[in-house]
Formats: sequence, structure tokens, C-alpha cells
Amino acid sequence: MAYLTLTREGLVWNLSLCNGENRLNDDMLAEFQTALDTIEHTEGKGALVITSSDPKFWSNGIDLNFVQEKGGMQYLVTEFAPRLDRLLLRLARFPLPVIACLSGHAYAGGALIAAACDFRTMRADRGRFCFPEVDIKIPFTPIMTEIVRLLPNPQVAWHMASTGLALGGEEAVKAGVVDKALSEAELLPTTMAWAAELAKKDRQTYTLIKRRWRNALEPFAH
Repeated sequence: MAYLTLTREGLVWNLSLCNGENRLNDDMLAEFQTALDTIEHTEGKGALVITSSDPKFWSNGIDLNFVQEKGGMQYLVTEFAPRLDRLLLRLARFPLPVIACLSGHAYAGGALIAAACDFRTMRADRGRFCFPEVDIKIPFTPIMTEIVRLLPNPQVAWHMASTGLALGGEEAVKAGVVDKALSEAELLPTTMAWAAELAKKDRQTYTLIKRRWRNALEPFAH
């Protein structure tokens, strides 16, 4: 795949974003959905870790040059945003534990993907977790709004959404929106080990708890 690679270690799937800044466009979203199809249709227990091969960027959000070439804001609103919404909704309700392993910047659409995951680990000394939509004049869709609200600290989630507050790893842990801040060397091994423990959970039970906990998404799922 051009935008990501999918591998498996034991019960843990590693979906690695591998296209530089990992900006989101139609092809990347399509590859993401295909990878999720593979994982979801594999029977048995499991967990998913979403990583990046780039040392600086986890995902720098929507590829605005791509959007402009496709028709600008009209294309963004009518075509691309609904596709991104579908991916976010699927990730937020995905029938396995999902951890975002933030090895670099997670901005805008990338931050939304991270927020849709069940848990987040982050490099302690590099990268920012940020929703800059308020500054680039792109408001959240209703689904995106609910995705931001999934972050464990509602007050900080509101500040991030309304002011564009950017948090580093240590700050994000203290703010309660990232679970662990780790060194570069520790980040992926620790995250994969955590995912391996989560993968032992009964898949059906975990999925029911997760979806009932996130019941604000139910109206969008039908």
C-alpha cells in the first residue's frame, strides 16, 4: 500500500502510516478502510496499534492542496469530510482495542483520528497534539465534535477545540488526554506490550462496553 503498511505480531495488528507527513486524502482514507476490513474480518482476539514511520509526523491532517485541486471548500464539505467522518466513526466503534501511538505531530484530521482511538501513547519529548481547526476556519462536523468529546478530560478537550491549544507529550498526559508519555526508544515497545495485554480481552464483551460507553455516536452509526 502506498500510504500505510499493516503487519501483525501475535494478537496485535500494527497499522503504520508511511507517507511522510501522512496527510489525509481520498486514497489514504480508502487504504485505511481496507486495512480495517482485514482486521475486522479476522476472527478471534486482537488489538490494533496505529503508528507512523515518520520521526516527526504521526499525521499532519487533511491534505489541503489535494482538497484545493479537487474543488476547494465545496469538495471538502460535500465529499471529503463525509469520508473522514465515516473513518472516524468506524475507528471510534471498532470491535477491538485501538491505541494511537503518537511518535510525532498529530494535527487537525490526524488529531481527530487519535481522539477516535481508545487510548493514546505519545513521545514525551517531541510532537504536538492539536486541533487547529478554529484557526484555519474549518469547523468540526457533528461527528467530529463527538470524536473530540471522546477525550477523557472534557475541559481540556474543549480548550483544545475552541482555542487550538497544542500539547506536547508530558503536557498531554498531565491534561488527561494521553495515557502515557514515553521516550522514543520506549514508545513503540511499551505500546505494543500494552496492546498485547488488551488483546486478551473477550472481543465481544469489549466491543459492547466500548460502544455503550460511546453511545453518543449511536445515532450516526445507523
